[in-house]
Amino acid sequence: MEDKICKVRLSKEKITSILEKIRAVRVGVVGDGCLDIYWDADMRLSELSRETPHYPLPVVRERMYPGGGSNVAVNAKSLGAASVYMLTLLGNDWRRDCLISKLEEYGIDNKYILSDNNWISPTYCKPMRKGYSDVVYEDPRIDFENRAPLAAEQETNIIDKLNELSENVDVIAVCDQFKYGVISGRVRDELKKRALKGKKIIVDSRSKIGLFNNVIIKPNELEAMTVAYDGNIPEDLNFQVIIKVAVRLYKNNRSPVIITLGDKGALWHDGESFYLAEGIPVEPPVDTVGAGDTFLAAFSCAYGAGIEGPEAIAFANLASSIIIKKVGMTGTATPEEIVYKLENMPGMPG
Repeated sequence: MEDKICKVRLSKEKITSILEKIRAVRVGVVGDGCLDIYWDADMRLSELSRETPHYPLPVVRERMYPGGGSNVAVNAKSLGAASVYMLTLLGNDWRRDCLISKLEEYGIDNKYILSDNNWISPTYCKPMRKGYSDVVYEDPRIDFENRAPLAAEQETNIIDKLNELSENVDVIAVCDQFKYGVISGRVRDELKKRALKGKKIIVDSRSKIGLFNNVIIKPNELEAMTVAYDGNIPEDLNFQVIIKVAVRLYKNNRSPVIITLGDKGALWHDGESFYLAEGIPVEPPVDTVGAGDTFLAAFSCAYGAGIEGPEAIAFANLASSIIIKKVGMTGTATPEEIVYKLENMPGMPG
């Protein structure tokens, strides 16, 4: 069945053209905004605590980055989008203030961000310890996350903002990251209605991708297999299996499907054709944290600019190959980095 797959590669001229067109695109990001905090600890400075039999983590640097849907937003802006709006729900806490401040640094419009006393601003706190060697070890994360679904009033407020946002953007990127997050059943229904009216909507969902309809969905390989095989994932994950999965997801979704395949690239299926944008080799060390966010942002920007799906996934692959080289951080890919990558990538068509 691999002979059914058309491979797509972009020339330098085409990628340069995409970057130029993105500069006119208005992007809306809807979903779970998150703050990523890194605490860099130098264990050479640690001394035994007098109060407890433990060696504390001596934090020498604190770093904060937008994560989750917020990282999608800053990636879209870093790629040069004309305007990027974030629609999310945060708590009235210090983490909200930190996240909004970071979004403002990147030029993200926050007029659609909602706050509620009965909600928590999602945050991943990551202690990173280092000793005498250059190896950095990540301790178990400290997570701030909501443990109950949206209240009816919160859903209504989000839907009202979604309807307003939809009228002011060319494309909507949806980040559905948490079990109890912004994308509830009613919000999914509203996204479907908007898609059926012609709005370009691309969805990335960690565990509920099978619940979306009539929007472009972007699961990774594991997420796609889990939905298509109801959790009973085949041992041999070859391209024949992947094609079958894409077909199953399309029948359920009734709209194009993207399956990201890690270093193997990404697959596009529109109900008739299959297109593969092959992975771009990257020398280790690599860090895949945030790669999916970058892919979603890059694809949405390109697709919102009128680029066809197969070419848009190839562009998104290129952007993701840049982000995975940024180890120990949630970063972005810029037009300048993409151009530099092009100029130094062997075998690139002219």
